[in-house]
Amino acid sequence: MKIASFNINNINSRLDKLLAWLATAKPDVVCLQELKARDTQFPRTALADAGYGAVWKGEPTWNGVAILARGAEPVLTRDALPGDDADRQSRYIEAAVNGIVIACLYAPNGNPQPGPKFTYKLAWHARLEAHAEQLLETDLPVVLAGDYNIVPEPRDIYATRSYDDNALVQPQSRAAFAALLEQGWTDALRKKYPKETLYTFWDYRRNRWERDAGLRLDHILLSKALVRRLKGAGIDRDVRGQDGASDHAPVWVELG
Repeated sequence: MKIASFNINNINSRLDKLLAWLATAKPDVVCLQELKARDTQFPRTALADAGYGAVWKGEPTWNGVAILARGAEPVLTRDALPGDDADRQSRYIEAAVNGIVIACLYAPNGNPQPGPKFTYKLAWHARLEAHAEQLLETDLPVVLAGDYNIVPEPRDIYATRSYDDNALVQPQSRAAFAALLEQGWTDALRKKYPKETLYTFWDYRRNRWERDAGLRLDHILLSKALVRRLKGAGIDRDVRGQDGASDHAPVWVELG
């Protein structure tokens, strides 16, 4: 079973790119972020024609998340992160697919910091941590996949000082990601590639793709029940190099 995460950065403007990648990569499950589309604008028909059922939570202009399943209809279990009923941003969706709970997330960026956006980022991650612990307590097989907007370690960003004040690399942000690992979640890409340099995002500015000036922001975390089933993992870097591409590359795991 191949499970992928892809920050598509506007699903309708890059629908042709998404469909081409789906046809080539053939993931069984896909977590999408930054749909940047209302619920009514989600391209359900085009994805169904490509063989994928879907659940989604849209939002005009910003955010938006979806879960796709090849040859199946995801069973929606949650379309918001619990803990703050006043939070209307579409950043979390959860569904059951073929016996696995799939959680798709698009965490807040948090910039500029300090400030209210960074405060929101940390509060959102605290809510995620609380919900993630509840998911682990179920003993069900669970995947937490998405754009976490956190660079977990210094080795997960190219050599630069330009991000020193960025919310993505702050100690509080890294502590939030580390707290999930301490709960018992496994960072699948790091499990398979413990020493390699891994990037999933390259900013459009300053020729960062051409210079391979990347960051690792997109992560797939596995519950204990799934770690033993991990057979492979990867980053489809070539997708980022296409004309008109998202600034993120798809990441994926293969479960036996």
